[in-house]
Amino acid sequence: MGVALLPQFILENYEVHEWKHSCAILNADFPDEWNDLIALLSHFRLCKSWIAEGGGRKSKVSEEIDRFLYGRGWLEKKFDTSFKVDETLLESPTHKVDCYKNRIAVEIEWNNKDPFFDRDLNNFRLLFDLRAISVGVIITRCDNLQKIFDHLERGKSYGASTTHMSKLLPRIEGGSGSGCPILVFGITESLYNENC
Repeated sequence: MGVALLPQFILENYEVHEWKHSCAILNADFPDEWNDLIALLSHFRLCKSWIAEGGGRKSKVSEEIDRFLYGRGWLEKKFDTSFKVDETLLESPTHKVDCYKNRIAVEIEWNNKDPFFDRDLNNFRLLFDLRAISVGVIITRCDNLQKIFDHLERGKSYGASTTHMSKLLPRIEGGSGSGCPILVFGITESLYNENC
């Protein structure tokens, strides 16, 4: 079954990859979170103005995804994690998850340096091993958006060493994320909207 559980619109407009039955887990065990993700991905369009504008702390893409999910009860989440070995308590800090709800973690990697993928996947691995999350989801951009960035004369801001699908897949296929079920969505050029 896998990705076939997703609506046709998402399969046609996103590059989708799954590992360790993440779609089946979300669909069967976390239907509310599954429906939130489907609603988000069905609603999302990539606005020209978000690409044309430069800089800022957080991208407009990330802000839009956060806004949508926060409106449905998701939140940014930092976990307080540690291990105890005999009488020694070992702190094991994790970074904040962009959007979290009921054991589902979502990271948005639009235009960060590509080592952010390592951080996200290691975080998913650790949180899954600690039974704090059941599925990790990453939303990033597809490589084919580069021609749009170049056309808008923003290509240098979206360089080869930033977060995009071809930087992510080898990491997951190479074992990053370990046992954590992972679902990846790549934003494609078909979602681009010149009129917003």
